[in-house]
Amino acid sequence: MASGTETSGSGDIGRTLDLLWDTGRRPSRGPRPGLTLERIVEVAVEVADRDGLGAVSMRRVATELGTGTMSLYRYVPGKGELIDLMLDRVQRPSQDPGDPGDPGDWRSALQALGHATLALYRRHTWLLEVNQSRPILGPSALDGMEKVLARIKPMGLTDPELISAVIMVDGYVVGAARTQVYEQEAERRSGLTDAQFWAAQEPVLVKAMTSGRYPVLASLSEDAFGTGFDHFEFGLQRILDGLEVLVASRRAADAPAAGNGSAAGNGSAAPEDPA
Repeated sequence: MASGTETSGSGDIGRTLDLLWDTGRRPSRGPRPGLTLERIVEVAVEVADRDGLGAVSMRRVATELGTGTMSLYRYVPGKGELIDLMLDRVQRPSQDPGDPGDPGDWRSALQALGHATLALYRRHTWLLEVNQSRPILGPSALDGMEKVLARIKPMGLTDPELISAVIMVDGYVVGAARTQVYEQEAERRSGLTDAQFWAAQEPVLVKAMTSGRYPVLASLSEDAFGTGFDHFEFGLQRILDGLEVLVASRRAADAPAAGNGSAAGNGSAAPEDPA
């Protein structure tokens, strides 16, 4: 799987925004009955899910729809704009992240965001092939961000820090998703399961571990690298633990200093020294 084969925002930005926000002119000159922008984007996503992003082209999507390529150009200027529409389509939130719960339960909101993002990348592995460093912000992306920020606003962090918290979780999840997707791709290409792959290395690794050259590695338990331990969840929880410390420190700093309600602060004067 190639990485970064396409770039978000590579098409006509103004035209893409018109299409995302439905502010542009609709196709004229007799569009084909039943053909809609929504359907075009859905089919493009289906092609990418099935055959990879490289398989997506205006011609391929038109063929899947049973129409001519020129019919698609009445709706979408080109592949660059189509990819941005695809990105917004798959980000469309189906529900709030996690249970509604306590509006101030920011930790569960970010945890749910992490799991939802991982699931998104596993459903649409082609997302890893798109450079999204400069995304075109459509309604789906903003709807998702609005829902998350509404849940984590009570953290008490500054606005840039709130955005950084979301970026941090997203960056961690994308890295984990890339590892998982690449493992699946390696298994598909090689024909070897993960267990078979490591079993093939076992004889050499056993000798290496008994050589005395790697005492720390040799001391690790057999399940240190196994699937019984959820490495993804461990990392996500440690990120949230770090944010928990930051939130607690900010709240402590904002709390009234001890003693402010003493005699000096409640309007009563201290008795004078009779001497």
